[in-house]
Amino acid sequence: MRLNGETISLSEQASLIYSEQYLNPHESESLLDFCLSAIPWEQSQILMFGKRVAIPRLNAWYGEHAYEYSGTTFEARQPPAPLEYIQQQLMKETALTFNSLLANLYRDGNDCMGWHSDDEKSLGSCPQIASISLGAVRKFSIRNKKDHTLKHSLELGSGSLLLMLGECQTKWQHSLPRMRQV
Repeated sequence: MRLNGETISLSEQASLIYSEQYLNPHESESLLDFCLSAIPWEQSQILMFGKRVAIPRLNAWYGEHAYEYSGTTFEARQPPAPLEYIQQQLMKETALTFNSLLANLYRDGNDCMGWHSDDEKSLGSCPQIASISLGAVRKFSIRNKKDHTLKHSLELGSGSLLLMLGECQTKWQHSLPRMRQV
């Protein structure tokens, strides 16, 4: 693992750091195989516009405390050793603290996540997010909450790391759009 990458300044207080190959191809493939076989994937439901709907992806929550958003509570669980190891490495390399881990499985290009911010009070006043991608290349987009013309997109490849720093969660929204060709 190595933390070096491109810094993308979104504003004076918000930036992304994108490391295209944080994990080498062997590490990426091994971790993907582990995640597919060992994580107890769930399709959670959230409350949207007063109705319970299935999240269009599978997920698993690991953390010190339960996590709640959109009317759904994700119970606290201890992460499996390979995920905990990566979390510890990221904390050493970034000097940031990550107290939880959300694993998402996008089964194909129809699975997606709409515009949102990870800004729930339980995550703190200014959450810093680290995201490691495995598998197929997917598009990641981020836009300013007040001015949607301020936006940026990246293609996240297998083994890549994206850090969302500063006010990314308080002033910006991000999404992983549908990509039917994936």
